[in-house]
Amino acid sequence: MEKDKEFLEFLVRAIVNHPEDVNSTRTVDERGVLITLDVNPSDMGYVIGRRGMTAQAIRSLLKVVGAKNNARVNLKINEPEGGRGPSRPSEPSMDDIDTSVVDNLTI
Repeated sequence: MEKDKEFLEFLVRAIVNHPEDVNSTRTVDERGVLITLDVNPSDMGYVIGRRGMTAQAIRSLLKVVGAKNNARVNLKINEPEGGRGPSRPSEPSMDDIDTSVVDNLTI
């Protein structure tokens, strides 16, 4: 029964900008069903959501679909190449700051 995989792909394709890049694989073992999701790196923010809320909601919906089919369904979202980059520029270190204007300042 691959209804869970079809549901996941339908749901994710509806929220991303590159639906053609959505791929998933489904494996079954003694612990249940594991669906691994791959999306375009630029769409990761849409799939994860703010503070992971969208990913959490998708996982909750998959658990409901799995319960309906008497299966335990888990979702793994593959991280794109390069890993987690900084979400904002890093703060400059003291070595990067030009202090030449105030080096000889006396107070």
